[in-house]
Amino acid sequence: MFFDRAHRQVMTETILKNDEKAVFDLRSLYENFGYRKYKMSKFEEYDLYARNKSFLPDGNIITFNNVDGKLLALKPDVTLSILKNAKEGRQVKEYYNENVYRMVDHEYREFMQVGLECIGDIDLYSTCEVLMLAKKSLATISGDYVLDVSHAAFTQGLVDSIDVPYDVRNMILDCIASKNAHDLSRICKERGIAPEAEERLCGVLKIYGSFDSVIEDARALCANDAMTAALDELCEIYSFLVSIGEGDRICLDFTLINDMRYYSGITFKGFIEGVAQCVLSGGRYDNLAARMGKHMGAIGFAMYMNFLDLYFDKGSCYDVDILITYDEKADPAALLKMVNTLRGGGRSVRVQCRDDGSIRSREHFYFSERGLETDGKGN
Repeated sequence: MFFDRAHRQVMTETILKNDEKAVFDLRSLYENFGYRKYKMSKFEEYDLYARNKSFLPDGNIITFNNVDGKLLALKPDVTLSILKNAKEGRQVKEYYNENVYRMVDHEYREFMQVGLECIGDIDLYSTCEVLMLAKKSLATISGDYVLDVSHAAFTQGLVDSIDVPYDVRNMILDCIASKNAHDLSRICKERGIAPEAEERLCGVLKIYGSFDSVIEDARALCANDAMTAALDELCEIYSFLVSIGEGDRICLDFTLINDMRYYSGITFKGFIEGVAQCVLSGGRYDNLAARMGKHMGAIGFAMYMNFLDLYFDKGSCYDVDILITYDEKADPAALLKMVNTLRGGGRSVRVQCRDDGSIRSREHFYFSERGLETDGKGN
């Protein structure tokens, strides 16, 4: 039996749960732009992750010994595996939806991660395509989202403009990342940092808002060519996105700091109204590629589906559409026939011998020898 696209879409929206539908829609989005599905096993050699532990959100890895004695790990990340297998001279455009294993709230958990990677010759088009897909990915979940963008070279240039030891540099970066103006100012005074440099450092904490509203404030903070070049690149990317109708819901935020050992260009994070955590994170990570011996550009992002669980659940006040309890003398075949009738149109129907109060339903029916009866109330 053949279905047209509209019919398939209706069937998908009816049958799939919200989180399943989100993954389905994201996969369709990425495939429509020519990204191929990347599939990896649950296990990877531990050495891959050990060499890049600081790239992982928490650095904790579940390991075990294989039968051949090799130390393996349950995958905590997909990007490293895709990059490891990328071949120089070829453009890699791959997406994934994989379960990864990480430490969350002091315990290991398995959760779904969806994302994509573009590896090879990264130009303006490649960068803007990834940014556009990041925006569309957020819009797939909710129309009420924002994509915060930054540039690693801007922050790098900012701290390079101040002659301080490595440990002080890291303290300054920590204060910027946490928007801690008080401690940032204190460190500057204790370390004898010049007032004009302190003003630039504290000034970067105040830059947040739509691109057009804050770009000139950011330009006023530029202390060297690296910072200026970073802003010029951001302006070029933003102009491209505006030209294709994707300039909305983008904010500049230079407190968005990813590890500079890995990230070399634009970085970004996505947020959705009603979810406290960042649900999407990505950026240009040429430095990671170089650390892995790959002489190529790389940009991508990941969506953290575990952070969306509460978002998907909050609108669901019912477990099922219809709950049917039945008389012990009821005809089972007639009951099942009735269930199949009620399931028409994609409604969910649960049958159990009695109502124990644990199931919330839009409608509650009672099936007896007389047929189907209703009290007109849900649970």
